[in-house]
Amino acid sequence: MTGDEQSIAQVLNRLRRAHGQLAGVISMIEAGRDCREVVTQLAAVSRALDRAGFKIVASGLRDCLDSEGADGRPEITEAELEKLFLALA
Repeated sequence: MTGDEQSIAQVLNRLRRAHGQLAGVISMIEAGRDCREVVTQLAAVSRALDRAGFKIVASGLRDCLDSEGADGRPEITEAELEKLFLALA
């Protein structure tokens, strides 16, 4: 993956969090925990993965759209792109 170091660090943090959550879900299933608790944690893993994916897409689009408007400012920020993708999810 290419992009600025901050975006890459954020993606890696989200993926590490999802990794830890998934390990927790596996442990919960092995321990015979209540299915509602397992599903709740599994949903958290899914959201963490989705957010990492959206960040990757937003970063890629940001690189493509890194042109400046007439006022010299970027036409759309990476945060704005990420919000748009999250709104669609």
